[in-house]
Amino acid sequence: MSSILNEYISKRWGVFELKAELKALLGQYNTFTGRNLFIYATDFNKGRRGIDVGLMQDDFYTIQDILRESDKAQIDVYLETPGGSGETAEDIAKFLRKKFNEVNFVIAGEAKSAGTILALSGDNIYMCETGSLGPIDAQIKIGRSVVSAHDYKAWVDAKRDEAAKSGRLNPFDAIMVAQISPGEIYGVINSLEFAKDLVKGWLEKYKFKNWTTTQTTHKMVTSEMKNQRAKEVAETLCDHMNWRTHGRSLKIDDLKGYLIIENIDNNPQLANIVYRIKTVIRLIFDTSTDYKLYCWEDFQITRTAISNANLPIPMPFPISNKQNAVERVVLSIKY
Repeated sequence: MSSILNEYISKRWGVFELKAELKALLGQYNTFTGRNLFIYATDFNKGRRGIDVGLMQDDFYTIQDILRESDKAQIDVYLETPGGSGETAEDIAKFLRKKFNEVNFVIAGEAKSAGTILALSGDNIYMCETGSLGPIDAQIKIGRSVVSAHDYKAWVDAKRDEAAKSGRLNPFDAIMVAQISPGEIYGVINSLEFAKDLVKGWLEKYKFKNWTTTQTTHKMVTSEMKNQRAKEVAETLCDHMNWRTHGRSLKIDDLKGYLIIENIDNNPQLANIVYRIKTVIRLIFDTSTDYKLYCWEDFQITRTAISNANLPIPMPFPISNKQNAVERVVLSIKY
């Protein structure tokens, strides 16, 4: 049996046919599950070529505008994003939780950093074997570099302890520490605690709301147990030392000790639909200048990058600072 990707490539469809197929697959998902799927996906490849594909406030405004008049009680969100603004993740989560009685997330590709924070606001997480979440430690800019807030705070704490014990720092560390302002330190701490606070609150309120007995001993779960477990998960996902790199892909097996996650691959029919959605989205991005997709019921909205020459950006080549720089972004709506 040929792969799903090979099947679609052999059809030689253009972007319009692919978007029609995506609409059909969305309908199949809704019919099969009895739930309503919203798709938010971004093109990681274009992000590597200079386009900002991260989660940003404009995404919140677009999602809110698409969904604000929906009369559905439940929503599944197909989520693919490299991360971005934690504040935007908070805004989207608050809107979804206020608008819908039940919010679930479908992860077939990558939902990293702020994407993971958003996914942890759901009642349920449905993941494929190809899906991945990631660490949620804040990435902050210090000088000319972007660093892990957890690593930065850990280094400062280590230097403080070293100075307290020995009464001095080596000259190199002393120079480095002298360049750190109190405002930077508190900014790092607040960035780190922001992600933890969001995740702890959401897990306890939503993800753990139906957790009534423990799996092994079958003891009754108390509110204190939910609070402690939520704190442990948030601390673990924020601890950069656990994962070594912010881009680490955390699969179902990596997360099963911390969270209950439904494996989509256990349902072959559903898995076939979701993997097809994932493949078609990938092909849409590969064959067009679209870099963000929002799909709901009978319409789709895309964000498309246009070069300063009003020509499609030549995606096979890197974008330099002087040529083919993105001058404007076009929103395209298709019913």
